[in-house]
Amino acid sequence: MPQTPPAVEPEPISADPPHRTDLTLLTQSWLDLAFLHWAVDPAEVAPLLPAGTVPDTLDGVTYVGLVAFRMHRVGWFRLPGVPYLGSFPETNVRLYSVDAHGRRGVVFRSLDASRLVPVTVGRWAFRIPYVWSKMTVRNDGSTLTYTSRRRWPGPRGAHSAISVDIGERVEEPTALEHFLTARWGMHSSFRGRPLYLPNTHPRWPLHRARLLACDESLLAAAGLRRPVGEPVSVLYSPGVPVRFGSPPRLPRTAAVPRPRNGGA
Repeated sequence: MPQTPPAVEPEPISADPPHRTDLTLLTQSWLDLAFLHWAVDPAEVAPLLPAGTVPDTLDGVTYVGLVAFRMHRVGWFRLPGVPYLGSFPETNVRLYSVDAHGRRGVVFRSLDASRLVPVTVGRWAFRIPYVWSKMTVRNDGSTLTYTSRRRWPGPRGAHSAISVDIGERVEEPTALEHFLTARWGMHSSFRGRPLYLPNTHPRWPLHRARLLACDESLLAAAGLRRPVGEPVSVLYSPGVPVRFGSPPRLPRTAAVPRPRNGGA
């Protein structure tokens, strides 16, 4: 019988980028973010991750995130960001992953966005699960409301309506808050091969937030069971500028890690 490959120790969780992006492929800003997270069993989400990755865990638990925000001025390389097509509301459903090289990241199950051109480019050029939705972000003092209703490709009518009240600044994030936000890459697959796309940005400015309302069907549309109970973590951030770099060159052979506990 084939032996199970030895586990690779995941990289430490760091509030600052653990790597450099020597070649910048994309620039953008993520603004007015609401992070909602529910705890889930790693065995439940493992089949939803791309080959070469397993669920990343903290104290034996992994998480599903519903993250709503404003994408601002997406640009190629170091060119100025596009003001209209590159700026739009977005809401994503994401999972937490670690690969055979110990690199922690996120896996997007869906990314609802309100601009059809970026959705089309993301789906067909990069195989990222973007979907076209009608979306709004409203700011009323300390309250932000994000709405989304899916148009294409479906399931048509999948929706979210999230309202949060922004609270105090987080001066010392907990281990869980670091685990959920300090993610420095995206795991995916491209033409049947694993893909890791690193990113860098300044340290997150975080605020705790109070969830006022959450009516959503995006998690079910992404193949996940509807969470039971309130989110275990609700955070807000005014945002950060972000750079995505080129996929690093690494050896082809490496052991797929077993899920291990993370830490800040």
